[in-house]
Amino acid sequence: MRSLLHLLKNEGWEPVAQRLGVLIAAQVAAIPDLPKSMLVIPVPLFKARRRERGFNQAELLARAARGAMRNLRSDWEGQFAPGVLARQRATESQAGLSLHQRRRNLHGAFFASDPSRVRDRNVLLIDDIYTTGATARACSLALRRAGAASVWVATVARAQRRQIESFRPETTAEAPMHQDVAMWDGGTTLQ
Repeated sequence: MRSLLHLLKNEGWEPVAQRLGVLIAAQVAAIPDLPKSMLVIPVPLFKARRRERGFNQAELLARAARGAMRNLRSDWEGQFAPGVLARQRATESQAGLSLHQRRRNLHGAFFASDPSRVRDRNVLLIDDIYTTGATARACSLALRRAGAASVWVATVARAQRRQIESFRPETTAEAPMHQDVAMWDGGTTLQ
């Protein structure tokens, strides 16, 4: 999984997103209490990073997952909504940062560009990897502030526990996710 994500994110192999999106959809479709109508929102990149990369890997994954979900659950209505969540400032790379540093790095980085599209809606937030949850938390809080009814988070992969713990400061306990955020924990663990 690590190699596939690297090919997608760093080498620009965009077709990999289609296959990984199918994997996300298969896990999300199996959730029994998943809302039938949702906004599908990718974690955004800052404008300069997107220009540099030429694409947003989370957007490619979200588009592919939405398409696959429509085939797996005919009763599910997912509206693809890129741009509804925006990153208002550049942040440093999360790699190598502790949980506290990651949260500080992302504090205030995201906002709903059109709160009326989010208000009272259920959201499926898509990203490539869940490491400490700092990105999912920051995005979810921005969406909840804009009035989202619920935020569900799905990723292709989740870092192994020992990798997460290596980022966690020993003196700081991890604060729980916002109580109205539902986490999908079916991601493939990176080896």
